[in-house]
Amino acid sequence: MTDGEIRDLLLRTRRIAVAGASDRPGRPSHGVFRFLLDRGYDAVPVNPALDGRPVHGVPSVASLAEAGPLDMVDIFRRSAEAGAVVDEAIRLGATSVWLQLGVIDEAAADRARAAGLIVVMDRCPAIEWGRLGLPPRIATGG
Repeated sequence: MTDGEIRDLLLRTRRIAVAGASDRPGRPSHGVFRFLLDRGYDAVPVNPALDGRPVHGVPSVASLAEAGPLDMVDIFRRSAEAGAVVDEAIRLGATSVWLQLGVIDEAAADRARAAGLIVVMDRCPAIEWGRLGLPPRIATGG
């Protein structure tokens, strides 16, 4: 994706499900979830192992279906597990999937694109936000 496409995606997205969110401060998904909240996103932590425990004050859910409706699914899962999350995002009508740094599944990305989803792979929204010089906060319109 071009810088302009990533900028547009980050600025127009409102609701993000973070698949693989963690309540452990040392985990990258924990920090990125906080970053998304601080940028005004309506973010939902998705992780069945959390059993409803909150992440940064937001109750977790066990599945993407419980997090919907959603614009983006941000995937913090092993590459081998990402395809199933992408397929669920497609089924639930998400408009984009964001596979985090090191999460690469070309076949899943192809399926998502074929279904009309925007795909970002092997990148982090927090890094891209800073790299693109986006404003500190976005309006949620809510």
